Amino acid sequence: MKWLNYLFILFTAIVYSQDSITTIKKEQVPLEVSKFVGLDNFGTQYYLNGNIFYKKTPANTINYSNVQLGNISTVNIFNPLKIILFYQNFNTVIILDNRLAEVFKIDFNTTQPYKNISHVSTGNDNTIWTFNLDLQQLQLYDYKTKSARATTLPVVSNVLDLTSNYNYCWLLTEKFLYKYNYFGSLLFKIENRGYTEIKESNDNLILKQGNNLLFLEDKTQKIAPIKTPELLINQFLVTAETLYIYDSKILHEFQLKN
Repeated sequence: MKWLNYLFILFTAIVYSQDSITTIKKEQVPLEVSKFVGLDNFGTQYYLNGNIFYKKTPANTINYSNVQLGNISTVNIFNPLKIILFYQNFNTVIILDNRLAEVFKIDFNTTQPYKNISHVSTGNDNTIWTFNLDLQQLQLYDYKTKSARATTLPVVSNVLDLTSNYNYCWLLTEKFLYKYNYFGSLLFKIENRGYTEIKESNDNLILKQGNNLLFLEDKTQKIAPIKTPELLINQFLVTAETLYIYDSKILHEFQLKN
C-alpha cells in the first residue's frame, strides 16, 4: 500500500507544478520589528516590539502593553474595532478597540469549567474561536455570556495554527487541515503535507510550506504554488489580493495574479 501513497503524492506534486499563482512586485518598505502583524487598506501598520503592541498610522503611532501578562503570543486584527491579543502563558485574552483601549479581558483561569487555551481567533458578535487543549476541541466562545455557542468534535493531532473570519474557522493540525462553519460543523478536511501556517483571504487560504507559499482555493480545494522571489518568510498575509511578506528587515508587497 505504501507505493500507492507515494504515487498519489507524486501525482499531487505534478498537479501543483502545472498551475501556479504569479505575483507582481509593487514595493518594499524597510521595517525592523519583533513581529509584523498586518496592515489595512488605509496603510495602518500593526506590529510587535517585545511585548508591546503598536498601531502606526501615517499620522501617529500608539501602543498597548500589559506588564502583568508579559509577552503577547498572537494578535488578531481581522476586525480593527475588536483587536484580539492572546497571552498564552497567562491563559488570557485582551480585546482592544481601534484606539487600543482595553474593552474586555477574558481570564480563562477563572472560567467555569476551567479552559486551557492554546489558540485564539476572531468570531462574529461577542465571540472568539478558542482551542481547548484539555478537551482537544475547538469552541466558538461567547465572552459576554461565558458560554460556548458551538463546539467541534475532538481532533487527534497537535494544533499548529488557527485562523477565521465571521463565517468560518480553519484549524491546522500536524495531520489535517479542517474547515468549520460557525455552528461548529465540519465542512471539509484535507491532509497536511508539510503546512505550518495558514492565513485567510476571502474564504481562501494561504498555506506556508517550508519557505514557500501555496494558495488553497476554497470552492475547489485546489492548491497551487505562489511564485515569489527567494525571500525569508518570517510573516505573511494577504489583504485585498495583495500579498505581504516580511523578512525581518523589509516588508515586501506583491500583487497576486492568476
